[in-house]
Amino acid sequence: MTATVPASSPEQRPAGSGLHPLVDALAATIRQSWSALPELAPLAIEPDLEAISGSLDGEKLFIRNELRRCRGLRKLHLETARLGAGLQILHCVFFPDPRYDLPVFGADIVAGPAGVSAAIADLSPTSPELAPGIAADLAALPRHPYSQPRELPAWGTIFSPFVRFVRPMNEQEDGWFQEEVAGLLAVMAKAVASTPEEATDDPATVARYHGQLSYCQQQKRNDKTRRVLEKAFNPSWADRYIEHLLFDDPLPLA
Repeated sequence: MTATVPASSPEQRPAGSGLHPLVDALAATIRQSWSALPELAPLAIEPDLEAISGSLDGEKLFIRNELRRCRGLRKLHLETARLGAGLQILHCVFFPDPRYDLPVFGADIVAGPAGVSAAIADLSPTSPELAPGIAADLAALPRHPYSQPRELPAWGTIFSPFVRFVRPMNEQEDGWFQEEVAGLLAVMAKAVASTPEEATDDPATVARYHGQLSYCQQQKRNDKTRRVLEKAFNPSWADRYIEHLLFDDPLPLA
């Protein structure tokens, strides 16, 4: 999360009601993708974390969290947030069960009345490399010529070579990003359906477990998220939210 959104020029995107269509459209795409996953089921969430309201800089902050699980994925998390009449955030992560050779799906959008300031999506490996079939499927996906690609943060070593991090500048580029995320979700669904389970004590499982721990630890280095939550709520609540909902570590291997 971030508390500021750089403005696009009025010629590139007119200011509207503050509701950005890409956030709603991508959330719908993600929810629709769940239907293709095997043994999809609800995942319990504490009531006070499902729908959250607070205040930041005098504006109302609303956060909604949705959780699922399925065979091969220990947690599917979709968070949508809105600050006042403008700033909107979408955050989504699919965390794999380490017994399956699957990546972490992640997508984030930060948007405001002037447009999207940041949009990122990836299938991030928890092993040294993505499974060959997944890498081949990702290489076959279209990549569009965005006018404003963005540089990854210092902690962005967790991402794959296929990561997309951009600032879409118009409706066409919004559509490109939604198309690319839909492609990632299709690759993920195919992999979930076809990847076999491996033993808990298999060296590859252990390596993926530690790889996912590293992914979560690196994501927690994003101080912007922590600062916003601490300001809107309090430090202890922010710690609980980050450690137990956003980037909770996988359970120790039995």
